[in-house]
Amino acid sequence: MAQATSEKNYLDPKTLERIKRLDLRARLVVEGFITGQHRSPYNGFAIEFAGHREYAFGDDLKHIDWKVWSKTDRLYIKEYEEETNLKCTIVLDCSKSMRYGEVDGWSKFDYAATAAASLAYMLQQQQDAVGLVTFSNQIEKNLKASSHPSHLKLMLHELQQTTADDKTDISDVYRQLAGQIKTRGLVVLVSDLFLDIETLQETLRQFRLRRHEVIVFHVMHDHELEFPFEDMTLFKGLEIDAELHADPRALRQAYLDEVNSFLGQVRKVCATNGVDHLLVNTSRPLDATLASYLTFRQKIKKNLLRK
Repeated sequence: MAQATSEKNYLDPKTLERIKRLDLRARLVVEGFITGQHRSPYNGFAIEFAGHREYAFGDDLKHIDWKVWSKTDRLYIKEYEEETNLKCTIVLDCSKSMRYGEVDGWSKFDYAATAAASLAYMLQQQQDAVGLVTFSNQIEKNLKASSHPSHLKLMLHELQQTTADDKTDISDVYRQLAGQIKTRGLVVLVSDLFLDIETLQETLRQFRLRRHEVIVFHVMHDHELEFPFEDMTLFKGLEIDAELHADPRALRQAYLDEVNSFLGQVRKVCATNGVDHLLVNTSRPLDATLASYLTFRQKIKKNLLRK
């Protein structure tokens, strides 16, 4: 029981924030996730049953379908087809608003970068190709998708070196994102989506026009979702240069109404474009995020394999 508790702790953001090396953090998250599942989550992704053919001399006997033999008195071989490995590009928001929470030690960007690194690690274990695009008010890095082990090291190094920028005007760069990914595949957008709904709509539409499958990890901090402030508080804008000194109790209901309206609009835009939307709270253990990705991957893999 103590061992299970220890493994679970490695998935907790409060534990992870004390681990400074992102590559180690990612490995602990993925291995802790696999242990928690009690089996590898990769099982079933590598090959799929395709059909039968008659046994021929030299075929491996372990592939004989003995149930078919018992009914037909003929030997048939089970045939499998290897699944074409997916190409996945992680698109990571590095704009200023992602820095929220850094005063407490675990910002939205820290969570997002850890989730991105963990996904990259897990994708490589699945032998999927993974790429990385980071952006603030411009495209910062664009690493093309690859399944080579050295590519993972490069990605993790880039993520370790990346910080949330001081730049705030990201509407224009959002419109450039789809053009950065040339090969059809899976796109994982990791962002707080602090932009106007029309820009988000156009960005997702462009991804889908290029026949990408898309999942949005919508990263938000506890404070943004729950507004837990009680005493007089100085609120400072991260995306705009503004300050407000106010009693949060007088603002709470109006603020929460606005947040819920915003989330409703985001969900609607995603649904309209056939995009999966996952709201990710920075206090949420990383295993839930990885599990959501695996569920999505299994759901869309056949779409990506169609010519």
